[in-house]
Amino acid sequence: MLIAALNNRVLLAARRNSFLQRRIAHSPVSVGISLLSLCSVGLVRCMCGNSVSSMETPVIVEPMGTHTATVFFLHGLGDTGHGWGQQMNEIKAPHIKYVCPTAKQIPVTLNGGMKMNSWFDIKSLSFDSAQDEAGITGASDDLKSWIAQEEQNGIPASRIVLAGFSQGGAVALYTALTLEKKVAGVIGLSTWLPLHHKFPDAIKGVKDYPFLQCHGDMDPMVNYAFGNMTSEKLKKFASNHEFKTYSGMQHSSCYEEMEDVKSFLNRVLPASPPSNH
Repeated sequence: MLIAALNNRVLLAARRNSFLQRRIAHSPVSVGISLLSLCSVGLVRCMCGNSVSSMETPVIVEPMGTHTATVFFLHGLGDTGHGWGQQMNEIKAPHIKYVCPTAKQIPVTLNGGMKMNSWFDIKSLSFDSAQDEAGITGASDDLKSWIAQEEQNGIPASRIVLAGFSQGGAVALYTALTLEKKVAGVIGLSTWLPLHHKFPDAIKGVKDYPFLQCHGDMDPMVNYAFGNMTSEKLKKFASNHEFKTYSGMQHSSCYEEMEDVKSFLNRVLPASPPSNH
């Protein structure tokens, strides 16, 4: 069995004067997983709070100007915050802080119980398979606590974007839907809605803020059909939802997608926040 079934560890190759291209590493369980260490970008510091203390230090790309907004970006299964921290550094705006935490290492059923960085356990690739509800809600609670920390530091929820790739995007979507407060927006790349059977009953608050969902139509891991089903589900209760498809893209990212992410962030987190934020 290949651990690549849903191991979206991303191998990053720097493209000078451009964005980074993400590729997926495929390897058998017996081979294990090799980590690609990347230098963190921007100023890296440890976030406070018990929920984060047992995790690896998150990558934080600090704003170059006055800090008025924050983006939380959660990586995919087996990855770390370093790769996406580099991506955020490529598209950064001077007033935004980008926080890319790294999940704890836990046993993952799909990988034969092997420990790897994971926001929650993944048991199967089936859309309707048993899910790690405790792990999903726990990861969501962590993200909610980080939002609360930002609010204590003077950044309101309305100036925060929740984002993620694959498994990290799943946590971002679930958190946004179960958070009573309005955030500035939500980004889900190559992802799905976990515990989808609980919605719309589990929704808290009005979801009239922007959702951007992106997916490659050749994704062999989080099947494009899962992205479509998630999109159709979200459209029922998220009135400002957009689903973008990238022709030929697999379980990865591309220049066009990152340009769309950059445009979305510029739109929902303008340099000058509205006076009623």
